[in-house]
Amino acid sequence: MKAKHLKQFFKATTLAVLISSSMHSFAQPTDEVVAIVDNSVILKSDLEQGMAEATHELQAQKKEVPPQQYLQFQVLDQLILRQAQLEQVKRYGIKPDEKSLNEAVLKVANQSGSKSLEAFQQKLDAIAPGTYENLRGRIGEDLAINRLRQQQVMSRIKISDQDVDNFLKSPQGQAALGNQVHVIHMRISGDNPQEVQSVAKEVRSKLAQSNDLNALKKLSTTSAKVEGADMGFRPLSDIPAELAARITPLQEGQTTDLISVRDGVHVLKLLERKQNEQKALVTQYQTRHILIQPSEVVSPENAKQIIDSIYKRLKAGQDFATLAATYSNDTGSARDGGSLGWVTPGMMVPEFDKKMQEIPVGQISEPFQTQFGWHILQVTDKREKDMTHEYQERMARQILGERQFNTEVDSWLREVRANAYVEIKDPSLDKKNLPK
Repeated sequence: MKAKHLKQFFKATTLAVLISSSMHSFAQPTDEVVAIVDNSVILKSDLEQGMAEATHELQAQKKEVPPQQYLQFQVLDQLILRQAQLEQVKRYGIKPDEKSLNEAVLKVANQSGSKSLEAFQQKLDAIAPGTYENLRGRIGEDLAINRLRQQQVMSRIKISDQDVDNFLKSPQGQAALGNQVHVIHMRISGDNPQEVQSVAKEVRSKLAQSNDLNALKKLSTTSAKVEGADMGFRPLSDIPAELAARITPLQEGQTTDLISVRDGVHVLKLLERKQNEQKALVTQYQTRHILIQPSEVVSPENAKQIIDSIYKRLKAGQDFATLAATYSNDTGSARDGGSLGWVTPGMMVPEFDKKMQEIPVGQISEPFQTQFGWHILQVTDKREKDMTHEYQERMARQILGERQFNTEVDSWLREVRANAYVEIKDPSLDKKNLPK
């Protein structure tokens, strides 16, 4: 049993374990401190619950459970590392926004069969009052830790233009970005994450040995559906970047590791490569807009009234550029009559992107709302642009960034642990006493 198995456990906890840990605090009328981490403490009940969670997860994954003392050392070490990160979360004032938190909790609710947050809260609190808030708090902590990692680690990643150029010229870069790939794509989905993971592992094992899609689909269970297709030859630019980045390092005949995303677990097998002659043509939109933002002096209601008034003046024939220069709160574009230049889909927030791609050239949109305020936009022209080189550069940066991120996360975590004040109150729990 290696320590990294436990690290993976703390990164992805099953639904049953999450709910169980959220209920645990109600079962401990008395407790004792086993470790101090900066300004916080780890209680004996925390350690006991961590032990139970780790054991449950390892057994569910059919992995060997290590000796009790070894497991205790490793669980405490992971609890200390988590608490040290939470101390930094407090220090930097990181909090997940309500929308992200609600979406994360709703995802857990859906996995448990609840269709709404309200139904989920009633279900959990019927078992033990306060369980829902405890679970919500733990998920919020996880989101905050992930945001902390992104902020702290991403700032360390430096990829120069020369790095990108060297990669694109390298044999690996040419293989990754300069050809088409023939892949088999399998997706495993369902309401039981534990079952989905188990079936996905079996699918990956079988896929490594065979290309028989019918046999693979028969691995479906009542809780995990297996879908898949032979995708034929296609450019990497036609494959979502997250999946394409996993395909690029493969040799012909190899499969990816399991890829867990929002719609399930994916695994792909590379059958063959060939030179890619297709260009990545992207539709761009020459766009201008007017933005009215709520502020301390402009209420949300007033902002809507102002944008409606501007829309009426535009429909009456008044000049778009003049009104943008006079009223738009986007000062950067207002100076140019509201012009945003040529916009590629994905550059703007989703609501703006959708409206931009739907509206006919020359037509003025009705007012619509985004996180930035109220907009009116007009697409004045469209064009097809060859973005092959830009796509290749973006893919190269993503591949290089993923490599650096994984390395830097481990380095950063070691620094977090080393810089934290840690006092283990029970000498028998000190990792220094771990048998060699």
